[in-house]
Amino acid sequence: MAQSSGAKRNGKTRNGRVKLTRAEKKEARAARRQARRDSFRQMRQAFTLTRQNDARLIPYLVIAFVVVAAVFYLLTSLLTGSVWLPIFPAVLFGLLAALFLFSRRAQTSAYRQAEGQAGAAAYVLGQLRGDWRKTDAVAGTPQLDAVHRLLGRPGVVLIGEGAPQRVKPLLAQEKKRIARLAGDAPIYDVVVGRGEGEVPLAKLNAHLMKLPRNLSKEQVVALDRRLAALGTQRPAIPRGPMPSGVKMRSVQRAARRRG
Repeated sequence: MAQSSGAKRNGKTRNGRVKLTRAEKKEARAARRQARRDSFRQMRQAFTLTRQNDARLIPYLVIAFVVVAAVFYLLTSLLTGSVWLPIFPAVLFGLLAALFLFSRRAQTSAYRQAEGQAGAAAYVLGQLRGDWRKTDAVAGTPQLDAVHRLLGRPGVVLIGEGAPQRVKPLLAQEKKRIARLAGDAPIYDVVVGRGEGEVPLAKLNAHLMKLPRNLSKEQVVALDRRLAALGTQRPAIPRGPMPSGVKMRSVQRAARRRG
């Protein structure tokens, strides 16, 4: 009894978990409900935007659901010999297939809309998985062309976005600056675009993940310390695709003032 009362006074149960009060439980339930509503709202917005830019979205989702559900139903019914038992798992797997297809097409649609906008590459690089050290806009122009720097196991990767005739000289200049500190570390350069020798925005992260691992983790840390002293040459650009209502001139004026 004494142990039980002591546990209650400390706000913990016998297994060591914190015992929540009634108000805290109510608040936690409200937070979970709000999180579910936010997730549903985001998915609905993503579906609306994707449908507006992808006329084949709904037909493909229906085909994916029907095909996967039908195949799973037939296989399960043959294995179990039941007509009714496979219905629920078949519907579930059909929905999962439709959701997977929707996420892929939504991502492709988002990349297609962001392509060519200032800051789009910086936003995509922010979703890159793995141990990468990213520095946005280490070089740029008043026209919002920019070079971003990545440091990881492959070495140093410079990613340029903007007009190729302005981005390529920026890449060459930044490559010379880094070469003085990089030592034997490889330096790659990538231009985002759809021209010859360029990498489309939607394939940027996949392209980076295919680069060979040339450095150890210790070498990456040491190189990161050396590169931290370089700084940037021009003011930073937006870290995501610019909203369509933003005027280019006003953004350029603000960039020049910060410079």
